Amino acid sequence: MKDQILCPHCGQVVEKYRNPFPTVDIIIEMASGSHGPMAQREAGNIVLIERKNPPFGWALPGGFVDYGESLEVAAVREAEEETCLKVRLMYQLGAYSAPTRDPRFHTISVVFVASATGAPKAADDAKDVGIFGRDSLPENLAFDHGEILQDYFKKCSAKN
Repeated sequence: MKDQILCPHCGQVVEKYRNPFPTVDIIIEMASGSHGPMAQREAGNIVLIERKNPPFGWALPGGFVDYGESLEVAAVREAEEETCLKVRLMYQLGAYSAPTRDPRFHTISVVFVASATGAPKAADDAKDVGIFGRDSLPENLAFDHGEILQDYFKKCSAKN
């Protein structure tokens, strides 16, 4: 990667800036009206994917925001690509920006909470998909998703 670029207006050499990559993660709450084998699960459980690519582990569905795409559109697209679920975004949980949150490079993730019905299926870069509750989360969570889920469950407890 070049450290310098030319200014398109004056032609002078300027420093090339390295910026974090924008990403989205989605906490998908399975609605009580879900169908299929997941229908017997408790309401309020969330969908996690098992990653097919490094870094391995269980993670929230999510990914990179494409150029020209809003955060909201990226979240809906990533959720469907990885879980085959049509989601309805409810609110933003927050933004997570620790430079070490992704071991590959610096990312900033805006996390959305969404609802969905149906039976999730692993697709795209998801090897597997599962529905987990607060007390049944897998130990090998990728990225900073353990911290994100702690914040989510804390916010859910504060609402009740």
